[in-house]
Amino acid sequence: MSFTIKVKEEILSQSGIDKSELSAIIKMSGSLGLTGQGLTLSITTENAKIARHIYNLIEGIYNVVPEIKYHQKTNLKKNRVYTVFIDKDVNEILSDLQLADSFFGIETGIKPSILENDDKGRSYLRGAFLATGTIRDPESGKYQLEIFSVYQDHAEDLASLMRKFMLDAKVIEHKNGAVTYLQKAEDIMDFLIVIDAMDCRQAFEEVKIMRETRNDVNRANNAETANIAKTITASMKTINNIIKIMDTVGLESLPIELQQIAQIRVANPDSSIQQLADNMEPPLTKSGVNHRLRRLNKIAEEL
Repeated sequence: MSFTIKVKEEILSQSGIDKSELSAIIKMSGSLGLTGQGLTLSITTENAKIARHIYNLIEGIYNVVPEIKYHQKTNLKKNRVYTVFIDKDVNEILSDLQLADSFFGIETGIKPSILENDDKGRSYLRGAFLATGTIRDPESGKYQLEIFSVYQDHAEDLASLMRKFMLDAKVIEHKNGAVTYLQKAEDIMDFLIVIDAMDCRQAFEEVKIMRETRNDVNRANNAETANIAKTITASMKTINNIIKIMDTVGLESLPIELQQIAQIRVANPDSSIQQLADNMEPPLTKSGVNHRLRRLNKIAEEL
């Protein structure tokens, strides 16, 4: 099950009978038809549980019994598309939800009564996410929440509504519409709080923390590996220079302190500078060891 589906199912488990939520779903997934008997309303979704939720909302609020139809997609995924179909009281429903203008092209944004009321705003965002929202799985490490709108004005209003809840929402033009999106993990987690998906919010945070911990461990391991490689490279260079001195002028030609460090370095090729310092008699500082090794390298270079 995708993370998006998990979020939507948690929303459904928390949702009650709410007009603002239904308004968003119809606005974003509804279409009108016309028969001899009058207007019809079709609301489509690929999720059977969302279709049942829409059915319950309409029946619970307007005492109208919709019909649920479905057909199979013709693409390779072969998903079912569910349609909640209403052929009674459509005018009254649209008028009550203040959606009539939206369908007839007069008003494409979100009503001020929703934008100005926090509770209605939360409900509207729940409905909007149920209709067209997606969240990239946090396991991917690339955080993205998107809600698709047919109209640019609506996408901009969704972004304004999100910003009311301190979310850094942005809008981008998309094929056949526009997308309102969040890219920061913290914003996505806060959005999940706004729409009352607390379990998914916690799961998202746990995955985020686990990924960050793994990344920190990997960075530390990479740094340690790089330091080890650097130490070995420097060690082999110095040992080769010591061998060069031994084969030419001999170690005995060197001052006693350089003979001592040369012998310890050759005997301990994998040791760090600190370990070499600790093995000296008497012990030296790292700076002292480095100084003597640089003197050996310089002598070898001059031979």
